[in-house]
Formats: sequence, structure tokens, C-alpha cells
Amino acid sequence: MSNTPPILAGIKTNMHYLADRQRVVAENIANGETPGYKSRELARPDFGALVDGGTPGVTPPQVQLTPAMRSLGAVLPAGAGNVIRDTDIVETKPDGNNVTIEDQLMKMGEIQADFTAMASLYRKQLGLLKAALGKSGG
Repeated sequence: MSNTPPILAGIKTNMHYLADRQRVVAENIANGETPGYKSRELARPDFGALVDGGTPGVTPPQVQLTPAMRSLGAVLPAGAGNVIRDTDIVETKPDGNNVTIEDQLMKMGEIQADFTAMASLYRKQLGLLKAALGKSGG
């Protein structure tokens, strides 16, 4: 049993998710011109456990390399059970690649904004804990 308040556990889980999502989006951008490459996304964490007082987590879908992916030299990174095929696709190029750099850059901006919000929320929660303990630090 952890002594970490559920809100802090949720913030931690979300920050790890955002870091992993940034890595996946960066890989999409890096493979923007790779023939046959399919854009990927990361499954969102399930924060429903916080409502029940539990710890948030992710129920990862099973991801398998297809023969076509292996032929392209694709490898799944560590923790790849959360990596899923991106369903928010605008176009597919004639070579089979469906990465749109503009969409990926918009996702990067979204990740940055979400991370900034989580960092701010984390700082505020720590401030509340310090105030509750009588250690305002001021």
C-alpha cells in the first residue's frame, strides 16, 4: 500500500504517459518519409481508479509486429504494449506512409501544454501539502 496521495499518483502517471507519448510522436516525425510506416499513438491511462481511491494505470492493448513491419525493420520500444495505431489519420501517401508532419507537430504542442499543466498542478499540490504540515517555506 502506497502512502502517495491519489492526486500525486495520478499526476505522476500522466507525466510518464506524456513523456512516452512525446517519444512516440517524435518517432512518427522521424519516420515521416519512411515508405509504409504507419503513424502510432499511445493509449491513454485509465484514471477511473482515482475515483475509487485506487492507483491509475493503463490496460494496454496487445501489439504485435506484422510481417510487413518486420520487413521494414520496425521494432517496438520498451513498454510498447501501450503503443497503438493512430486512428486520427488525414491522408495516406502513395507509398503507404500515413504520417502528416503538421498533425504530429500539433500533437507535440498539445503534449507540451499538458505537461506544463501537470507540472503546475504538481507544484500546487506540494504547496498545499507543505501548508497542511505547517512548512510554508516562506
